Amino acid sequence: MKSRKRLLENTVHGIFLILGLITVGSVLLITVYLVISGIPAIREIGLVKFLFGKTWDSSAAEPQFGILPFILTSVYGTAGAILLGVPVGFFTAVYLAKAAPARLKSVVSQAVSLLAGIPSVVYGLVGMLVLVPGIRKVFHVADGASLLAAILVLAVMILPSIIKVSVTALESVPREYEDASLALGATPTETWFRVSVPAAKSGIAAAVVLGVGRAIGEAMAVMMVSGNVANMPSLFQSVRFLTTAVASEMAYAGAGLQRQALFSIALVLYLFIMLINATLNFFLKRSREG
Repeated sequence: MKSRKRLLENTVHGIFLILGLITVGSVLLITVYLVISGIPAIREIGLVKFLFGKTWDSSAAEPQFGILPFILTSVYGTAGAILLGVPVGFFTAVYLAKAAPARLKSVVSQAVSLLAGIPSVVYGLVGMLVLVPGIRKVFHVADGASLLAAILVLAVMILPSIIKVSVTALESVPREYEDASLALGATPTETWFRVSVPAAKSGIAAAVVLGVGRAIGEAMAVMMVSGNVANMPSLFQSVRFLTTAVASEMAYAGAGLQRQALFSIALVLYLFIMLINATLNFFLKRSREG
C-alpha cells in the first residue's frame, strides 16, 4: 500500500516537473526566437534611430523605422488604464471578499467572469460603435478614435483579472488575523485595509501584473478604437500601440527589413513587459525585507 502511494506521488511529481520544464523551455524558446529575429533589424537601422526615431513609414521609397511614438503610446495607454482600472478593481475586490452579501457577491462574481470571457473583438466593436462617437460628441473633436478611447477600453478589459485574483488573495488571508484586529478594537474597515490587504499584497500585486500584461498585450480592441495611426501620443489624437504596429503590418510585410523591424518591435514589447515584472518584484521584495 505504501509503495503504491509512493509510486503515485513520484508519478505526480514527475508530471509536474515535466510540465514546469515545458513552461520554462517555452519561455526560453520565445526569448531566443525574438532575439534572433529582432536583432538584425536593430543592427541595420541603428539602436538609437530605431528606439528614438519619431517617424514610422515602412512602405515608403525611403523607409523610416522610428518606434518612439509606439513606445510612448503604449506607456501612456497602459499607465492610463492602470490608473483607472486598478483602483476600481481593487476596491471592488475588497468589497466582494469582505463586505458584500452572499447573493450580491455571487451575482457580481458571475458578471466579472462573464466580462473576462468576452472576446477582445467584442470590446473593440462596442468601443467603436458607442465609445468613439461618444468621445467625439462630448469633447467636440474631429475623430473619437484616440488614445483616450483606448485607455477606457483597456481599463474595462483589465478589471476581471484584477478583481478575481485580488478576491482570491483576500479570501486566503487567515481569519485569525482579522479576529485579532477586531479584538483589539479596530473597526471592520480598518481591519480590511490595515490587516487583510497587507497580508494579501503579494496576490494583489500579481493581479496588477496580470492587468498590466493584459493592457500591454492587447491588440485587436485597441486597434479598433485608437485609430491606428503612427502619431506621437496625444489624448484626443489617433495613435498606434506596439502591439497594433505588429498586428497591422505583419500580414503584408515582405521578407525584408520591414518584417525584421516588426520582430524588433515584438522584442521591445517583450523586454518592456519583463522590465515591468522585474521592477514590481523588486519593490515587493524590498517591502517584505523592510
